Amino acid sequence: MSRYVSMEHLKFLLQEVHALNDLFSHSKFNHLDWEQSWMIIEAAKQLADRDMAPYFKSMDEQPARYDGKGGVITHPQLRTIIRNSAEQGWIGGAATLEHGGLQLPMMVFNTGHHIFNAANNGAIGYLGLTAGSAALINSFGNQAQHDLFVQKMYAGEWQGTMALTEPQAGSSLSDITTSAKPLADGFYKIKGQKIFISGGQHEVCENFVHLTLARIEGAPAGVKGISLFIIPKFWPNENGRLTDNDVFCAGDFQKLGQRGYATTHLVFGDKDSCKGWLVGEPHKGLNYMFQMMNEARISVGMGAASVAMAAYLAALDYASERPQGRLASEKDPLKPPTLIINHPDVQRMLLTQKAIVEGGLSLAMECNLQFDLAHAASGDAQQDAWLLLEILTPIIKAYGSEQANRSAALAIQTLGGYGYTMDFPVQQHYRDLKIFTLYEGTTGIQSLDLLGRKVPMEKGKALSLLVSRIKDTITKAYAQNAFQAQASLLETEVNRINEVLSHLGRFATTGDIDRYLADATVFMEMISYTVIGWQWLKQAVVAQEQLQKEAFQLQAKSFYEGIIHTAKFYFRYELPHAEACAKTLLNPEYLTNLNKENW
Repeated sequence: MSRYVSMEHLKFLLQEVHALNDLFSHSKFNHLDWEQSWMIIEAAKQLADRDMAPYFKSMDEQPARYDGKGGVITHPQLRTIIRNSAEQGWIGGAATLEHGGLQLPMMVFNTGHHIFNAANNGAIGYLGLTAGSAALINSFGNQAQHDLFVQKMYAGEWQGTMALTEPQAGSSLSDITTSAKPLADGFYKIKGQKIFISGGQHEVCENFVHLTLARIEGAPAGVKGISLFIIPKFWPNENGRLTDNDVFCAGDFQKLGQRGYATTHLVFGDKDSCKGWLVGEPHKGLNYMFQMMNEARISVGMGAASVAMAAYLAALDYASERPQGRLASEKDPLKPPTLIINHPDVQRMLLTQKAIVEGGLSLAMECNLQFDLAHAASGDAQQDAWLLLEILTPIIKAYGSEQANRSAALAIQTLGGYGYTMDFPVQQHYRDLKIFTLYEGTTGIQSLDLLGRKVPMEKGKALSLLVSRIKDTITKAYAQNAFQAQASLLETEVNRINEVLSHLGRFATTGDIDRYLADATVFMEMISYTVIGWQWLKQAVVAQEQLQKEAFQLQAKSFYEGIIHTAKFYFRYELPHAEACAKTLLNPEYLTNLNKENW
């Protein structure tokens, strides 16, 4: 079985860079400590080694498929994965003790899911969907809804989903047409269709709890008229028996990647007897759903880094074992071939992968930390955490997914022709990763969210706070003397953000919103490279501090030196992309507006 995760780097991020231990001083998490948390994470690794990683390839070769009768057949191992994961708390573990969870910090909970995604990302989506759906019910549902659904979901017996997309309305949720008509018993008659519903129907779970967006009759147009409903496939009656709720799976979608993960087309109310249960208040459904969507966006960004990590480690292992060619300086053709990891261009590709995946994973941990502080801290610390989480969420989703695809492509390139064959796992990682740029809001949508909503929110307070945190790290780097050059480069890029926003802001203030947002994706690239530079500077500063201690193991010395080298590599080879993006953004010529007759 191939290596797919670095436990050493995880411990470094959790313990030394992002200070997980500090969370345990908050009352919400004081029932835990570092040793307990690491034992939980190690248990996740054992679970992944046993139940998930060995089936990574076979779940791709035996994809989930529609049975032609309203059901989906999945890989035989999925039942074991869901049941054992649920038993260890990897569905409900982040929920509060009051709601039947383990009250784990998201830093711990999502680290377990990072390991699972790296081991077999085609199987783990089922767990994350159910966890997110249950959390939504806990946050906005009533006690009766919680009592009826949540524990069954945490046990892995009932699958949770999020049902947003419709055939005629992809990301444009304002255009959904699924309808909800009030009934005399307080429920609603539901009619409509939803597509691309992950985990929407399969034989492993006995029931499915669809968190569904629909429009109540007479509701306002647009997103302001959207409500959220619980629509189970079966309703449990007084004796616990399940009765049909007129939810039909009309088919599935066969995909490029994540082939073990069922993706379905659902029809509600074909027999005019589908009932939904309103969550919270009418017309506030999209606001409620944003909780699940934002948490999912962090998970997607982190999950992409996880899959790319597995591809990188596979490429690293291959390069460390595969002899081919000789260095340019070697003139003797009779000398044995060198390992390809010794070739400078192979090292460039591997270091690029390492910089992307370990930088992206650090940013994901930053997001998890801010999530935990937003729920555990108080006062200004809590407010700051919410603001940072708001602005970092679209960045981790966009950078994590886009750059993970780039990293996996380099993994294939590292293997050469063998990377393109089914004999090695990197091609599967590459196929699996493409979806991460699409679901939970495409990169374009994340970019519009960042520039259109998150940058100006609260008069720029979130962005100002992010810049302040980056400058704090820059100050530490200057004081350390080892990374003054890198600190200076990052400071330049941080200051360039304001220059770009000043330029773009002129369009916004004159009402030319289309022009202001035209290059939102380029702005996302620019700020993403800068933010990842911040994460690499943080890691380098900590690594240098550790090396300055008198006593450490030789293995640890090698690890810290690798962190510092990769940080320097990032600043030399990756951060300059931010300047290139800035030049594009500052160019006054408007080029993304070609008239259709000119194509």
